[in-house]
Amino acid sequence: QRGRYPFPVTITERIQADSVAAAKARDKQRLGALRLVLDALNKESKAARGELDEAGELAVLKRERKRRAEAAEAYRSGGRPELAEAEEAEAALIDEYLPEQLSDEELEGLVTTAVEESGAESAKEMGNVMAALMPKVGGRADGKRVSELVRQRLEA
Repeated sequence: QRGRYPFPVTITERIQADSVAAAKARDKQRLGALRLVLDALNKESKAARGELDEAGELAVLKRERKRRAEAAEAYRSGGRPELAEAEEAEAALIDEYLPEQLSDEELEGLVTTAVEESGAESAKEMGNVMAALMPKVGGRADGKRVSELVRQRLEA
């Protein structure tokens, strides 16, 4: 994921570098979206009174991604497809900085392993499975999606 950069950098540094490149290329839409994301990251780091670690940066990006998706849905239901497309484009831009999501097969494999390792047999033990599973997933899948798969596996 750090392909363009010869050395490890933070997500914030990557976004800053990409915003400079967008400014030089006069790509106003990309620049505007990157500035909004940078602003959210900066606000969060100020609130935390220091630099964010990678997990903190990813949390901010996920939150911003979710906001864009919700706004796009609201615009679509309100009959404003052009605004929905703009929000979806910003969401796609944010996706460039998020880790690649696990496929359904990979996630199902992790769920099966976690259920077997924890020895869970009913939905009442779902918390134990989730506690063991979420660190392995590590932000590469939505928690809601993971919990649905765990629930299906335990109820089967």
